[in-house]
Amino acid sequence: MDIQQLIDFDKLLLMKLNGSDSLFWDGFMYIVTDTKTWIPAAVALLYVIFKNNSLRQGGMILLFIALVITLADQTSSGICKPLFERFRPTKDPEFMQMVNVVNNYRAGGRFGFISSHAANTFAVATFLSLLVKNGKMTVMMFLWALIPTYSRVYLGVHYPGDIFFGTMDGILCGFVMYLIYRFVSKKISLRPRFISTQYTTSGYDVQSINIVVLVLLLTYFFAVIYGMVISKSLYF
Repeated sequence: MDIQQLIDFDKLLLMKLNGSDSLFWDGFMYIVTDTKTWIPAAVALLYVIFKNNSLRQGGMILLFIALVITLADQTSSGICKPLFERFRPTKDPEFMQMVNVVNNYRAGGRFGFISSHAANTFAVATFLSLLVKNGKMTVMMFLWALIPTYSRVYLGVHYPGDIFFGTMDGILCGFVMYLIYRFVSKKISLRPRFISTQYTTSGYDVQSINIVVLVLLLTYFFAVIYGMVISKSLYF
């Protein structure tokens, strides 16, 4: 299979996954793709980080999260997009009229390979999952990364291939930055304060992690309800 066959397959796959006849899914995807929807979850994560770490260690973790996002964003937007110059589906002059859009949503620049949205979210999900080491947290973080990332295909602003390689880039960036964080934390003797059945193996209080899980679930519930409320207004 040559590169043109892969591109054609990617377009065919987009047509199967892009949009639907459901006003509910239009509304839901329109909400979950918005970064502002996830502000409560970000606040809950800050609470977990600073509740379970000293101010110095919490500050270092925030620094590494910023570095994780920077690395993922620069490899996707700074390197891959200008290198490959692949149009987004909604910006491709030869293809854009075939794409289903919601509320005329055509966010982003001209080029979409690879997806920065996928790279950034999966980088953060990977880093935090390795940091906290809790099964429920890992599932919820990757669900958080997966659903908004899929919304980019549903809304027609990315091809599935953009998402796939963006995801791979994000996981790699998150893993590499976690290894660097672990090396640095050992050098400056940062250790979990206490470990028992109430804590993860990396020293995070399970009850505080449950707060993040609850906030993420409530955010999805909000997206379902608000998506139904605004769905009919998206086209009027």
